[in-house]
Amino acid sequence: MAETVNFTGAVDRELLKRAKIIAAKSDTSVNALFNAELRYLVETFEAAEVSGNQNFKTLLDFSLGRIDSNVAMSTLGIDSDEDLFLVMAQAHLPLPRLPEAQTQSMVDSLHALAS
Repeated sequence: MAETVNFTGAVDRELLKRAKIIAAKSDTSVNALFNAELRYLVETFEAAEVSGNQNFKTLLDFSLGRIDSNVAMSTLGIDSDEDLFLVMAQAHLPLPRLPEAQTQSMVDSLHALAS
């Protein structure tokens, strides 16, 4: 078994609260959830890197908001948002969040339609 070390990090309070709920429902700890997700991310990235496949890096960059969907789809040779979302799910990566201003603009547009 690998040696473990403690480290200090910061996490959004609301995110930690939600993680604690998931951990409790899964009969595990937040630490175990974090360790499993971090292990998955690192091992998948390393495996892709060893094989020379840059697809995971592209997906990770998209997930982290470093590139937009058009760049990701072009790089991956994908021609639809639906296919990109499926690949993101298969890679076990979350979709990036839209900027707050853009989200609010969408909400405002929907409210205007209802009026």
